[in-house]
Amino acid sequence: MRLDKWLWAARFFKTRSIASHACDLGRVESNAQPAKPSREVRVGDRLRLQTPVAEFHIDVLALSEIRGPAAVAQTLYQETQESREQRLRLAEARKAVADLGALPEGRPSKRDRRQINKIRGRW
Repeated sequence: MRLDKWLWAARFFKTRSIASHACDLGRVESNAQPAKPSREVRVGDRLRLQTPVAEFHIDVLALSEIRGPAAVAQTLYQETQESREQRLRLAEARKAVADLGALPEGRPSKRDRRQINKIRGRW
Protein backbone atom coordinates (compact mmCIF):
# COMPACT_ATOMS: atom_id res chain seq x y z
CA MET A 1 0.00 0.00 0.00
CA ARG A 2 1.22 3.53 -0.80
CA LEU A 3 2.52 5.63 2.07
CA ASP A 4 0.54 8.75 1.18
CA LYS A 5 -2.68 6.76 1.00
CA TRP A 6 -2.04 5.14 4.39
CA LEU A 7 -1.22 8.50 6.03
CA TRP A 8 -4.50 9.87 4.70
CA ALA A 9 -6.46 6.81 5.88
CA ALA A 10 -4.83 7.03 9.34
CA ARG A 11 -5.95 10.68 9.52
CA PHE A 12 -2.55 12.29 9.93
CA PHE A 13 -3.29 14.55 6.96
CA LYS A 14 -6.61 15.94 5.75
CA THR A 15 -6.06 15.07 2.10
CA ARG A 16 -3.92 12.62 0.21
CA SER A 17 -2.26 15.43 -1.73
CA ILE A 18 -1.16 17.09 1.52
CA ALA A 19 0.28 13.75 2.67
CA SER A 20 2.10 13.41 -0.64
CA HIS A 21 3.47 16.95 -0.36
CA ALA A 22 4.75 16.25 3.18
CA CYS A 23 6.61 13.21 1.84
CA ASP A 24 8.12 15.29 -0.95
CA LEU A 25 9.33 17.88 1.56
CA GLY A 26 11.07 15.20 3.64
CA ARG A 27 8.74 15.43 6.63
CA VAL A 28 8.05 11.69 6.57
CA GLU A 29 10.60 8.96 7.24
CA SER A 30 10.05 5.22 7.04
CA ASN A 31 12.49 3.06 9.00
CA ALA A 32 14.90 6.03 9.30
CA GLN A 33 14.90 6.58 5.50
CA PRO A 34 13.35 9.58 3.73
CA ALA A 35 10.10 8.30 2.24
CA LYS A 36 8.55 9.10 -1.10
CA PRO A 37 4.74 9.11 -1.40
CA SER A 38 4.76 5.89 -3.44
CA ARG A 39 6.81 3.93 -0.88
CA GLU A 40 5.18 0.70 0.20
CA VAL A 41 3.99 0.60 3.80
CA ARG A 42 4.04 -2.73 5.62
CA VAL A 43 2.88 -3.82 9.05
CA GLY A 44 5.75 -3.33 11.49
CA ASP A 45 7.27 -0.28 9.79
CA ARG A 46 8.36 2.60 12.01
CA LEU A 47 7.39 6.04 10.72
CA ARG A 48 8.44 9.51 11.81
CA LEU A 49 6.04 12.28 10.79
CA GLN A 50 6.33 16.02 11.15
CA THR A 51 2.95 17.69 11.01
CA PRO A 52 2.19 21.36 11.65
CA VAL A 53 0.97 20.35 15.11
CA ALA A 54 3.65 17.94 16.33
CA GLU A 55 6.17 15.23 15.50
CA PHE A 56 5.02 11.62 15.71
CA HIS A 57 7.01 8.39 15.99
CA ILE A 58 4.65 5.53 15.22
CA ASP A 59 4.61 1.81 14.48
CA VAL A 60 2.29 0.56 11.73
CA LEU A 61 -0.12 -2.06 13.10
CA ALA A 62 -2.56 -2.47 10.20
CA LEU A 63 -3.24 -1.29 6.65
CA SER A 64 -6.35 0.34 5.28
CA GLU A 65 -7.06 1.89 1.90
CA ILE A 66 -10.26 3.62 3.01
CA ARG A 67 -10.57 6.58 5.34
CA GLY A 68 -12.86 5.65 8.18
CA PRO A 69 -13.83 7.17 11.50
CA ALA A 70 -11.11 8.44 13.83
CA ALA A 71 -11.65 5.52 16.22
CA VAL A 72 -10.88 3.05 13.41
CA ALA A 73 -7.95 5.13 12.14
CA GLN A 74 -6.29 5.00 15.58
CA THR A 75 -6.19 1.21 15.40
CA LEU A 76 -3.89 1.39 12.35
CA TYR A 77 -0.88 2.59 14.35
CA GLN A 78 0.64 2.84 17.79
CA GLU A 79 2.57 5.92 18.89
CA THR A 80 5.74 5.33 20.89
CA GLN A 81 5.72 6.36 24.54
CA GLU A 82 8.60 8.84 24.10
CA SER A 83 6.80 10.51 21.21
CA ARG A 84 3.57 10.82 23.19
CA GLU A 85 5.38 12.35 26.20
CA GLN A 86 7.27 14.83 24.03
CA ARG A 87 4.09 15.84 22.20
CA LEU A 88 2.25 16.43 25.48
CA ARG A 89 5.15 18.52 26.85
CA LEU A 90 5.12 20.71 23.74
CA ALA A 91 1.34 21.11 23.97
CA GLU A 92 1.65 22.27 27.59
CA ALA A 93 4.37 24.76 26.60
CA ARG A 94 2.18 26.17 23.80
CA LYS A 95 -0.73 26.47 26.22
CA ALA A 96 1.45 28.30 28.77
CA VAL A 97 2.55 30.81 26.13
CA ALA A 98 -1.05 31.35 25.03
CA ASP A 99 -2.11 31.99 28.64
CA LEU A 100 0.25 34.95 28.93
CA GLY A 101 -2.31 37.10 27.19
CA ALA A 102 -2.98 38.39 23.74
CA LEU A 103 -1.12 41.30 22.27
CA PRO A 104 -3.09 44.51 21.95
CA GLU A 105 -4.54 45.16 18.54
CA GLY A 106 -3.32 48.01 16.38
CA ARG A 107 -0.62 50.54 16.97
CA PRO A 108 0.31 51.65 20.47
CA SER A 109 -1.09 54.96 21.65
CA LYS A 110 1.13 57.87 22.63
CA ARG A 111 0.81 56.82 26.29
CA ASP A 112 1.62 53.18 25.45
CA ARG A 113 4.68 54.26 23.48
CA ARG A 114 5.96 56.31 26.42
CA GLN A 115 5.60 53.27 28.69
CA ILE A 116 7.40 51.04 26.18
CA ASN A 117 10.25 53.55 25.90
CA LYS A 118 10.47 53.78 29.70
CA ILE A 119 10.67 49.99 30.03
CA ARG A 120 13.37 49.81 27.33
CA GLY A 121 15.34 52.55 29.08
CA ARG A 122 15.29 55.01 26.20
CA TRP A 123 14.09 58.03 28.25
